[in-house]
Amino acid sequence: MEEEGDPVEKLSDIEHSQHESHSENGVTLLVNHSKIQPPFSVLWATSLYFAEFVCAGVLCSMYHKSDDDIWMGLTITFMLLPAVLIQLALTFIHRDLGRDRPLILFLHLLLLGPLIRCIEAMVVYFKAGKEEEPYVTISRKIKLKKDQATPMEWEIGHSERKLATHRNAFKRTAVIQAFLGSTPQLTLQLYANIQEKYFLPVRLALMIICLVSITYGAVVCSVLAINIRYDDYKIRLRPVAYLCMILWRGLEIATRVISLVLFSTALTYWVIPVGLGNLLFFFLLPWVEFWAHRTSLPDNVENNFGKLDTLVVLLLFTFLYACINIFCWSAVQLDLSNRDLIEKKQRWGRLAAYYGGRFVENGALITLWYFYKSDFYEYVCAPLLVAQLLICYSLAVLFMLLFYQFCHPCRRLFRYNVHDCLACICCRRGGGREGEEPPQSYSTTATMVLVPVELPELQPPDLTSELGERETAVVENIEAV
Repeated sequence: MEEEGDPVEKLSDIEHSQHESHSENGVTLLVNHSKIQPPFSVLWATSLYFAEFVCAGVLCSMYHKSDDDIWMGLTITFMLLPAVLIQLALTFIHRDLGRDRPLILFLHLLLLGPLIRCIEAMVVYFKAGKEEEPYVTISRKIKLKKDQATPMEWEIGHSERKLATHRNAFKRTAVIQAFLGSTPQLTLQLYANIQEKYFLPVRLALMIICLVSITYGAVVCSVLAINIRYDDYKIRLRPVAYLCMILWRGLEIATRVISLVLFSTALTYWVIPVGLGNLLFFFLLPWVEFWAHRTSLPDNVENNFGKLDTLVVLLLFTFLYACINIFCWSAVQLDLSNRDLIEKKQRWGRLAAYYGGRFVENGALITLWYFYKSDFYEYVCAPLLVAQLLICYSLAVLFMLLFYQFCHPCRRLFRYNVHDCLACICCRRGGGREGEEPPQSYSTTATMVLVPVELPELQPPDLTSELGERETAVVENIEAV
């Protein structure tokens, strides 16, 4: 299937129940789907898109009436830029340029592409299951349950394939909307609210919608990173895991935006080199690593793409990656020599360096604001505000550690957990012997320690080859049925 290899959306979330077929040794499990989950992610992304667009349009009309041309121009820019990019992304993902669909293309020109795509997804969902349809392919995943890893296979039908394509497309557009539109929009409106010194309900509503959109996009990036790192496993996150990620990402983004805005109100022109420095650093970092490894550009990013087209796509992808890292951890690392453009190995050292450096940078920005703040903050307890921002960012890091410790869906595959890391550090500070092994962990939760590339003994040894040998027999049994 077209989107089967895409890491953003896995078909493991589709409900299945009725028919199960075990192999002779009980390893392979074949599941025929009987129920498809509603495309909630499509509905949610479409709602955020139109809510932010309409609210920004109303605010622009108010700016026009009050002759605030600068605020109006910037608001329109941050409203239209992500909208246009979303139309291009949806058209590119669904490959509409090579198909005879003039109505769809016309709606995209009117910036109504997400609406028609959402309607298409809902039509597919309501029609699914009414007629028996043959499967398109078989998806293989490993299900983790307690201390066992069970290889499973799912039949993927036409309806499931179409819904997966829509989900993948809208998750990509959610990331574009969050970090190329909502993030600069939130920063702009918060800055305007402080500079204008008056309260607008519409502006407050737009700021809340933008914060929700950014948090959702950051959560999508975190789930994407998990799916990439454990591509062979069936990933299912519990509600408490989503709650932990929402608190982690929401606090991280809110404190980052407030720190930048406060700094810009005190030292307006100095915020430009700070923002450009962050953007250039994260934009050039993947290319420096690419040139250091002396590898070549992938030639199969998309069919019928030449070298120039591939380079343009990589530049845009790197720009989005840099915009994400300005405000929060992207949760993935780029590998420009790989076809998937994503490095599957998680670098915990880089994660620690990012959050450590970001904590120091936020602290420096807030400290500079404290010494150069204007008279507007004379009724604000500045030391308390500085302490609150630093505490909130520390809480964001704490929720991140709690997620990896208790809520990560594949925490049983980690070799050590956070408790082991802290115990090892305490032993070293307490004068432990050099080279001494850390104590055995009392739990099987997640870790922040580097994990070897080889999967632990929990995974069956020759699983891929074993499944490959059984593929023909499984397909023949299905056709016979």
